[in-house]
Amino acid sequence: MSKDFSEIDINVLKKFNQPGPRYTSYPTAPLFSPEFTAEDFTAEIISTNSGENASDISLYFHFPFCESLCYFCGCNMMVSKNRDHIREYNDYLKREIDNLAPQISKNRKAAQMHWGGGTPSYLYPQEIRDIGGYIRAKFDFAEDLEASVEIDPRGLTREHLEAFREIGFNRTSFGVQDFNLKVQEAINRVQSEEITRQTVEWARELGFESINLDLIYGLPHQTLESFAVTVEKIIDISPNRIAVFNYAHVPWLKKHQNIIPDSALPSPDERLQILKMTIEKLISAGYEYIGMDHFAKPTDELAVAQKNNTLYRNFQGYSTKAGCDVYAFGLSAISQFQNIYAQNLKNLKDYYKRVETGFATTNVGYRMTDDDHIRKETIMQLMCHLAIDKRSIEEKFNINFEDHFADSIKKLDVFIADNLLENTAEKIKIVGAGKMVIRNIAMCFDAYLEKMIKEKPVFSKTV
Repeated sequence: MSKDFSEIDINVLKKFNQPGPRYTSYPTAPLFSPEFTAEDFTAEIISTNSGENASDISLYFHFPFCESLCYFCGCNMMVSKNRDHIREYNDYLKREIDNLAPQISKNRKAAQMHWGGGTPSYLYPQEIRDIGGYIRAKFDFAEDLEASVEIDPRGLTREHLEAFREIGFNRTSFGVQDFNLKVQEAINRVQSEEITRQTVEWARELGFESINLDLIYGLPHQTLESFAVTVEKIIDISPNRIAVFNYAHVPWLKKHQNIIPDSALPSPDERLQILKMTIEKLISAGYEYIGMDHFAKPTDELAVAQKNNTLYRNFQGYSTKAGCDVYAFGLSAISQFQNIYAQNLKNLKDYYKRVETGFATTNVGYRMTDDDHIRKETIMQLMCHLAIDKRSIEEKFNINFEDHFADSIKKLDVFIADNLLENTAEKIKIVGAGKMVIRNIAMCFDAYLEKMIKEKPVFSKTV
């Protein structure tokens, strides 16, 4: 056990358990505005594709459909058992690709691809091959492509995984959440341990290079003892990566979460005890705590990238492919370039109508300011490298770090006092159990947060 986590003070963590962003972007999505239009997005595409040294690209495709509703879900998804609806969506997704792909320079290779949802694996194997083949024909893919897909093991067949491998996927993430049956029934997601083990075995046999399993703590009826059993089973399955997410109970944003009674949820103290136990068990089993909610084996590329200071963070979470413009397709998907964010329409009929016009399906977006760039770099260094290199920030942006962040630095004192952070002349560095409150530390550098929180509740709690 790393001594950093052997003496975690629950009382210290409790005072930092407040609403805050996950910082998959900066500024965060609530600041996106309809003032940023489809025309703005198209102009930015032209601008980013005009240079000879344009970066590689990352492709994201959103498949919103699920067979059933998981009550904890916070994703942009919809339940449908009508396969015609899925086929229609796939057709419109192809049309959106047709509208956008010709505007992207042929010199730019796709170095990364991610399918999320919803449930991409809800597609039939032939549908996977069809849409995957269509995408492969429209873009030039890098030889070292990193391609990942989110998969629900329930209802999955080996042929599904074969289809994903055939079109180039080499990484996968399986949803587990919790193996306890009482918890599974409470969240409307019953999934046996046997199904999960079979799915992982298939993925290994088919040559997926990295396998991630998702867990969620803070779910209804979860206890320290019951979740410890789940964690031990996950360790025995031995995936390359493990994500341990904090259940975001936001029924004012996701109305279906009202199905989960507050009385069934673990208390704040219990949640923190569950998190502490999980971290201790995973570190003892040899996993490296990447930060926030991700763990990886020391040989996994995420852990290696963090050691080499090449880890990056975007809307898909942690990534090893820094510097790629993200082109996102499908309902609610978010594109991310150096200077802008652009989110697609969230309503299916509106999305279809826009696709038919041939214009970009942008709904809202954001153009970054000079100060946004400085703060984004600072927050990303913290989230990915667990430290902020003051001199590198100063050199990159021609600022005096102490002057520019005078107000932010004052807010760090509480973390320093609790031995979670060190502030030296050269660096601000996370120490001890500071990884557990990394979102809170990042919040000190967010210029918009106080105003957002005062206006309306939009974020889940951080711990």
